[in-house]
Amino acid sequence: MTEDKIFTAIGLMSGTSLDGVDIALLTSDGFSIISTGPFGSVPYQAQFKKRLFDQLGKTSVPKALEEEFTVIHANVIFNFLKANNISKSDIDVIGFHGQTIYHNPKEKLTFQIGDGYLLARLLDRIVVNNFRVADVENGGQGAPLVPIYHQTIAKDIKKPVAIINIGGVSNVTYIDDQELIAFDTGPGNAPLDDIVFQRLGLSFDNGGKIAQSGIINRSILKQFLAHSFFESPPPKTLDRNNFDYGDLVECTVEDALATVVEFIAQSISKSREYFPQSVDKWYVSGGGSHNTVLIRAISEALNSDVLPVNILGWNADALEAQAFAFLAVRSILDLPISFPNTTGVSEAITGGVVNNPLA
Repeated sequence: MTEDKIFTAIGLMSGTSLDGVDIALLTSDGFSIISTGPFGSVPYQAQFKKRLFDQLGKTSVPKALEEEFTVIHANVIFNFLKANNISKSDIDVIGFHGQTIYHNPKEKLTFQIGDGYLLARLLDRIVVNNFRVADVENGGQGAPLVPIYHQTIAKDIKKPVAIINIGGVSNVTYIDDQELIAFDTGPGNAPLDDIVFQRLGLSFDNGGKIAQSGIINRSILKQFLAHSFFESPPPKTLDRNNFDYGDLVECTVEDALATVVEFIAQSISKSREYFPQSVDKWYVSGGGSHNTVLIRAISEALNSDVLPVNILGWNADALEAQAFAFLAVRSILDLPISFPNTTGVSEAITGGVVNNPLA
């Protein structure tokens, strides 16, 4: 494969919030984004989501579950292609993130389920998966991997700029004319979604309306912010289960959500300590960008406007899926996807396992 080829790539993302599968299409030469295409999001059925949730924290899962997970992704792709009148033969590569079940870089272990070779055979397309493993094996944190995509699409934006991504875990990318710095900041949607799912049977707190009527428990919030994670300099990452929310059991659901919203906001505010320059422009992407109560809390904590990336012409919901399409292209070209100031590797390295259906 030559570096001047334009690749048509599909990216698949299933985040730590366990919402479902995001799918996006883009074209790229591995260095720039030529165009972005359609985007879709397919929620998991409640029963399947519960089965995935029950596997979190484990280092192995039943093979049948991984196969079912992979087939679900294959069906998402088939339906996406049909809905958008795209021929399968037009797709050069598929970036398959999989589902993070366990993440502990201190043990040099990160585990995402999803059978890349099975998906490649089902679709008869090249599939790249296991994006995080090489990074962790080389001393990196295994995340975040999206920053190189942020930097690529932000090339014409005034710097310095910070891009917050709120998925199950929150992370930030800082970009100026010289530096690309990224790290997890703290919790994201995962604890909010878990609380409403466990107590109310809801998938999420729509717009933060339930949290809005709650009262922050300042004592519990103080305990959260005293966690050792916040004393460590970046690069650093989190697993969705790194924080213990057990004390919130004594709170009403409204107060529990309000407390976690403020925890997320204060966590993001703390990220500024590690920026080389102060940032005036903050943009937000990911599922959390739709939670207006959360965005207001972050804006107040930063004492700055926090704007949706959509005003830049980006798609807040599609960004991570697009990123893994881009990373798949870079992987098959042996271009780096991990960097010292994003994941902590000693030098920039490529990553991703390439699954060829003909192999």
